[in-house]
Amino acid sequence: MGDNQGIMTAARSRRYRGMAMLAAVSLVAACGVFAPPASAQSLTDRFKSLFGGKSDEPAQANPAAPADGPDMDCPPVSIRAGASTYAVAAPGKQPIGNDLRYQATITRTARDCTRTGGEITARIGIQGRVIAGPAGAPETVEVPMRVAVVQGGVTEQTIATKAYRTTVTMSEDGSTPFTMVIDDVVYPAPTAATADAYIFYIGFDPQALTPEPKAKAAPKKKKQAASPPPPS
Repeated sequence: MGDNQGIMTAARSRRYRGMAMLAAVSLVAACGVFAPPASAQSLTDRFKSLFGGKSDEPAQANPAAPADGPDMDCPPVSIRAGASTYAVAAPGKQPIGNDLRYQATITRTARDCTRTGGEITARIGIQGRVIAGPAGAPETVEVPMRVAVVQGGVTEQTIATKAYRTTVTMSEDGSTPFTMVIDDVVYPAPTAATADAYIFYIGFDPQALTPEPKAKAAPKKKKQAASPPPPS
């Protein structure tokens, strides 16, 4: 009787520990609060600096004042429709149900701008999370992202656009945060009449993982045969 009671007590203890771990993981995922891996600490510090958060508290969006005064606005950041998630399936499958390997989402953004002469240099911070799916994620995941400066209106005009990617090392629990600080977004300063129409669009872009085609080498010119010497 005593042995059976001890076995039941140990089983209940293991079950409670498992339930507590599951609840903790769910709470972290729901709140979007997470600790960065040690290898990404320096990049995360830059991200927190961009947000204006302290090292021991969640970063908060903090639109920075422009360098040349209040006349120059820093466009807001918006996630492009249809590009808010990035799902990857097993080869030859669709990223749904049990065929999903992993899915990345964007959880937080921030930006600041500096004006130098006739150009704007923007820093854009992106925080997100990669979650393993039922099919199992690989040890490392490539996350593709695109940032675009767009002048909105009846017809949108893309002012600048560039693709980026970062490598995420998956954790054992299958839920890993990632951080990107993009600081090379440069574009011509807008006029006062169009500045309010500018916006930073971000989103996942799988094409960013496709290697750029190599430039074809110019064909070599054939050497002309030497002309025979004139008769003497």
